[in-house]
Amino acid sequence: MQTLQTTPLLSTSSISDTTVVNPQGTSLGDIKDLMVDPQTGRVLYAVLDFGGFLGIGNKLFAVPLQAFDVDTDRERFVLNVTQERLENAPGFDQNDWPSSADTSFLDTVYNHYGVSRTTWERRREPALN
Repeated sequence: MQTLQTTPLLSTSSISDTTVVNPQGTSLGDIKDLMVDPQTGRVLYAVLDFGGFLGIGNKLFAVPLQAFDVDTDRERFVLNVTQERLENAPGFDQNDWPSSADTSFLDTVYNHYGVSRTTWERRREPALN
């Protein structure tokens, strides 16, 4: 007997601009984008927009999807960090995104949120000849 999936599937358009709060309900920003590894199809991280005013001075953060809880009742993501911890998280400027080949950046991001590296490592099957 096949087990049915109980985890809800989310479309990328439903995730974009979704509000992110901490467990106390304080807004931490919103999801601006998802970074996908085209070779494996895995989402490496969500891009969280935090801070600034009217898009000026805001900082973007890479957050592994596994670090979020989903509040389906309120249609938002919950990230168990304080604002201060988020401010000290690995981030980047909206005009200077990290290189997609920079695995040290991904290591830093995943370590910051306590998510295992094996969740994003590429696993490729050998090419068939």
